[in-house]
Amino acid sequence: MTPRADEKYLEIITNAVSVCAAYRPKFGQSGRTGLTLSGFQSLYEADPFYSWFGLSSPLLYAAHKAAGGMTSVYRQIGLGCQWAMVEILKDHLGISSQDVTWSYLVKSVGDGERKLMLDARISTSAVANADARKRVARWLEQAAGELGIPKDSRSGLQGAVFEIRQGYKSKDSKRQNADVANASNAYAHRYIPAVLLLSTQIDHDVAMRYARARWLLLRGTTEGTALNSTYTFMREVVGYDLADFFRRNSGSLREQIESVLRKLISEI
Repeated sequence: MTPRADEKYLEIITNAVSVCAAYRPKFGQSGRTGLTLSGFQSLYEADPFYSWFGLSSPLLYAAHKAAGGMTSVYRQIGLGCQWAMVEILKDHLGISSQDVTWSYLVKSVGDGERKLMLDARISTSAVANADARKRVARWLEQAAGELGIPKDSRSGLQGAVFEIRQGYKSKDSKRQNADVANASNAYAHRYIPAVLLLSTQIDHDVAMRYARARWLLLRGTTEGTALNSTYTFMREVVGYDLADFFRRNSGSLREQIESVLRKLISEI
């Protein structure tokens, strides 16, 4: 892999994470910018109940900023890695920008339609590289077997669609329900649904529910097979050693996260 490609993927991730340094808590107020310390104090001091308890303290503001900022860090790491992964699929499988995305329409309230999207798609017919196409087709057959898809139903599979996450620690039922629906729609369109986790962090109950919905779960382990390990899948099927990319660039990533965290906990 060329240094230029490394730089492209790294820049996508670090640009996403950099916005966390400017995080400001909103305290339930509308708008995207959040409140400064002075704005927070004006809001809380104008509230008799909060003022009686001294909740306009700069310490409380700092606690909110740190807590919300941590959530923002996790979210932006996930988004940056998702965007970088899409570029990796395009670069190494020869998939076009149009073919690497997937969406479907569902009925919404008022008889309208709503478009829902998954993070990435690998359609076998869209893979330009012949060797890569063979790897994807072989993996798709193995994945179908792993998920218990009957053999007579496998020939019509078009590929796989992916939800890319840095981890999955919450038990957000709304998110889970949406993903169960996503899986059903993926199968209806002849795609295998796969969750691609970059870390090993996933709640056991959540993992079991996704398994029951027949999501293929790839965890962020550096060992395992292309059917259960994100990094093995990337190396053996996509043809890019993602784990090695993160190792090579760990110093830069650590430095940026350290800088962002210091700003979140020390700057008011």
